[in-house]
Amino acid sequence: MTTYSATHRASIENPEEFWAKAAEGIDWDKRWDSVLDNPDPMTYRWFTGGRLNTCYNALDRHVERGRGDQAAIIYDSAVTDSKRTISYSDLLSEVASFAGVLAAQGVNKGDRVIVYMPMIPEAIVAVLACARLGAVHSVVFGGFAANELATRIDDAKPKAIVSASCGIEPSRLVEYKPLLDEAIELSSHKPSHCVIFQRPQVAASMIAGRDVDWNEAMAQAEPHGCVSVAATDPLYLLYTSGTTGQPKGIVRDNGGHAVALHWSMKNIYEVDPGEVYWAASDIGWVVGHSYIIYGPLLHGNTTVLFEGKPVGTPDAGAFWRVVAEHKVATMFTAPTAFRAIKQQDPDGKLIQNYDLSSLRTLFLAGERCDPDTLHWAENKLGIPVIDHWWQTETGWAIAANCVGIERLRVKAGSVGPAAPGWDVRALHSNGEEVEPGEPGAIACKLPLPPGSLTGLWQAEDRFRSSYLETFPGYYETGDAGFIDADGYVNVMSRTDDVINVAGHRLSTGSLEEVLAGHSDVAECAVIGAADKLKGQLPVGFLVLKAGVDRDRSEIVREAVSLVREQVGPVAAFKNAIVVDRLPKTRSGKILRGTMRKIADSEEYNMPATIEDPAVLEEIQGALGTIGFAK
Repeated sequence: MTTYSATHRASIENPEEFWAKAAEGIDWDKRWDSVLDNPDPMTYRWFTGGRLNTCYNALDRHVERGRGDQAAIIYDSAVTDSKRTISYSDLLSEVASFAGVLAAQGVNKGDRVIVYMPMIPEAIVAVLACARLGAVHSVVFGGFAANELATRIDDAKPKAIVSASCGIEPSRLVEYKPLLDEAIELSSHKPSHCVIFQRPQVAASMIAGRDVDWNEAMAQAEPHGCVSVAATDPLYLLYTSGTTGQPKGIVRDNGGHAVALHWSMKNIYEVDPGEVYWAASDIGWVVGHSYIIYGPLLHGNTTVLFEGKPVGTPDAGAFWRVVAEHKVATMFTAPTAFRAIKQQDPDGKLIQNYDLSSLRTLFLAGERCDPDTLHWAENKLGIPVIDHWWQTETGWAIAANCVGIERLRVKAGSVGPAAPGWDVRALHSNGEEVEPGEPGAIACKLPLPPGSLTGLWQAEDRFRSSYLETFPGYYETGDAGFIDADGYVNVMSRTDDVINVAGHRLSTGSLEEVLAGHSDVAECAVIGAADKLKGQLPVGFLVLKAGVDRDRSEIVREAVSLVREQVGPVAAFKNAIVVDRLPKTRSGKILRGTMRKIADSEEYNMPATIEDPAVLEEIQGALGTIGFAK
């Protein structure tokens, strides 16, 4: 029996042999000259000399080997009450035709194409068509503000932009075309063409000579074949969420990306080809790239594309309906989604309405999963719940309980041990390793495994200063935490969320873990607010479970007592506020940095990815009641 420890050791001690074996799962036009070209740990590359096409590996090869009738995509739109299943054969036909559309607009290998789309199948078609041509796609979250889209247009300089007439939120319709037109007006770079998919809910106005109607172009398209690219050629750019000012475009290659994601589907998520896999995310984020589109299709799975929310479309049972109807085997979502479900349905009553017998494992990532939320999900679903950790930059899991290799013990609060390929350390500020259980900056020894970023788009100096210079020989994750004696990684906060209270360094994550354990608290956040005496003081924000009607001041007193009992007086935790909601990005990350600036009465830029700007005014008002945000 293969064990995790043996697998991880092999991946670190002999990475070339390990990843060469994994690369056998991918079809190559030309095999690589070297698995790891590593003359300098700062400039290493995987599978140099190799050639392939990622779209071929995601579609054509499955059809050629008899899987054409299998479902590739199950599109489930809760906001339009519609469903559509697309086979591998039909998806291949659509992608080949749309590759022909893009080629007719002058898109060639190496050209950039921005995809500004809602969660509809055409978005996946557009992405795969770019990969088919060897063009570099850059997905921008649908509905992003015009000025933010403009900065990405100027940075990526796309030959074409693919968009749709609108996106649909639970309570409103968002017209994309006016935002796109304004962004192009604002940007210095002008794309040659925009291909627009007209949704039935609204018709977008078209600009003659520039805009192309999706359906009309598809009707005339000549299907295009796969263009062979170097393994080291870029597949896509993805701008990190929350970017302000100059955007930070993560570059992903073709070869290492395909190898790592294909390998991860079985070894981390334990799914077999043909099974249904659902990542409840958005294609605008890295999870959507890796595990709505590429990972499942490279592995021959059926992927679920869900247009809806965990609550409100129509209720907190939305996820359970999707799992039951489509026989989902493995699900992946953010802890934020589960906290929203738990807040609306704390007793999990809606779960009883659905047959979830197909669901074997739930994976969580995106925000730190507090033990209370993890235990709630375990108890209500009766299956393993695996918190794991990765980043836009890494493309797949840095640390995880790799259930396809060996099911290890789940430790609530931990994201599990380092995934094979990842050499994870907790470091002092001087670069030396800390003792097991001691807090430090979490870093990964170079070279990083296949699938991780190869740089920042046209910003080599920024890439090095952002990730490689603080700890020479390591990739700086920007996260803080500790690694226990068993090798389990505990990510407690971003390094800039570690607060200093009278000389004592405390992670906001450790305080949030205590607050989340209160029986009335659905979710919470802690920030460090400036204090003349102690440097910083922790301030807690509590969102209560639906139906809780107790006196809020009593809940606050209990929360403060919990921190004093479990963390101690050293935390100086005296300030907590009950709020109706927390400010978050559209991907579910809590905007602690912005909240901290509000508390300290500092200027702040409206985060580009904020879900609802109005919540910041509510936070400011709440902070004012306890003497902050003056």
